[in-house]
Amino acid sequence: MTEPSPTQSAGQRTAPLSVLVGALAGIRNAIFPAVAATFGTGMSGWGLYIGFGIGLLIVLIGAIASYVSWRRLTYTIGASDIRVESGVLSRAARSVPYERIQDVSLEQKLLPRLLGLVAVKFETGAGGGEDLSLTYLTEEAGEEMRQLVRERRDSADETAMAENTGDATEREPEPEDEAIFAMGPGRLFKFGLFEFSLAVFAVLAGLAQYADGFIEIGDAIDMAGGWFSDRGEEVAALSMSVQVFSALAGLFAVFIVGSATGMIRVFTREWGFLLERTARGFRRRRGLFTKTDVVMPIHRVQALTIGTRMIRYRFGWHNLKFVSLAQDAGSSNHVVAPFARMDEIATVVATAGFHLPDEAADWHRASEAYRTDSMIIDSLFFVLAAIVAGTVLAIVNPDWFTLVVAILLTLAAISAGAALYSWQFKRHTLDATQIMARDGILSPSSKIATRTKLHSVEVAQGPIARRRGYATLHFGLAGGEFSIPGIPVERARKVRSEVLETIVATDFSELESA
Repeated sequence: MTEPSPTQSAGQRTAPLSVLVGALAGIRNAIFPAVAATFGTGMSGWGLYIGFGIGLLIVLIGAIASYVSWRRLTYTIGASDIRVESGVLSRAARSVPYERIQDVSLEQKLLPRLLGLVAVKFETGAGGGEDLSLTYLTEEAGEEMRQLVRERRDSADETAMAENTGDATEREPEPEDEAIFAMGPGRLFKFGLFEFSLAVFAVLAGLAQYADGFIEIGDAIDMAGGWFSDRGEEVAALSMSVQVFSALAGLFAVFIVGSATGMIRVFTREWGFLLERTARGFRRRRGLFTKTDVVMPIHRVQALTIGTRMIRYRFGWHNLKFVSLAQDAGSSNHVVAPFARMDEIATVVATAGFHLPDEAADWHRASEAYRTDSMIIDSLFFVLAAIVAGTVLAIVNPDWFTLVVAILLTLAAISAGAALYSWQFKRHTLDATQIMARDGILSPSSKIATRTKLHSVEVAQGPIARRRGYATLHFGLAGGEFSIPGIPVERARKVRSEVLETIVATDFSELESA
């Protein structure tokens, strides 16, 4: 049975191999109930038969449900919209006009990829739950559909523009794709060295919790505890140098496991990472087992976020994300450079129509009153804890009074000092086209927004801020949040006035068509 071409207009079905994907997913869902039934009824011959029968029944039900769902799902590519109808007992139909489709992305998980299938997702900018998707089409049909929908969307946009202006414009030839950032195996290896993770231990704990229903985990824990107790007595009998060496060896083993886990996560998620500048925006491809192909129109990029982590920052590595109306795995932040130098990030930033601040940027810190209040608030918990603990210990156990109170007051001083030091790094700057804010000590982050794409500006003041003369600026940003706390109220009002002038002077209809 062959799959019809997506250029046909009648109701079509997805690829027949989609049924096989659903059936194989049923096998995965049947493993745990079958094993649980086998252990629950005993490991006798009847127990094995019962477990196998339950697993086979679940697989059969999943295969039938997958086939019926496939038969009842159809899609139609019309002249002005794409329509999808689905449902077994009750039918549901959804139609999306081409002018609402921001772009079409392709995704391949491991099993569909082995079968030559692809999931087609239509980005509408309405949120991850509101977007439309088809699972699955063949790779050729998926790419053909993406090109067809793009052409009809562009044709609809040109027709609407011609009706508004009265002039028919001739479509210019599209330039070739240009690679602006990529990560090869060497870069991925370096990336993996900084992605230490102990997720494997969490997975093992989760498996143990699930297995507790049909295996006596308590007995196994008691047995392991006895073994470690015996080994502990043996270690205690060794010399101090051997004990230290054993402890270091254990820590090294944990480091190796954590590093290997992080390395695997990086290679599976970022393999073949390539970011290109196309005629339609940015195109990002990545993934080893789950391959994604996402296009982000440039005019949908609302802001940029540049971040890092404590250790990798010391080695000059950063990451870059786009804040966009389109979705990326349910998030409005698209990772476009997960592990890059600042000169590489500057290239991507410039391609997106933004720019990094230069040395002449006019930076402004948060107010000194905000700094003082932050120091008080951050240390207040430990001060109150010292008062309460000191009062109780003075009555119950005076011998511990000095030590406990000293520790809590030291923590209060450290918190106040950290707030004082971090205040020096809370800065913002405003130029003719952008506003940028920086924050963080050990792992600094920056956020850049274009003034023309901000929707609103709000000056917010709580009761303390009103008395102390500072405010928080909240910028209306589609697809994300952007706030700058602790700004002197006069400065906040000046920034709001300048940004509002830009917003009022912006023709957003021209901005959308840019």
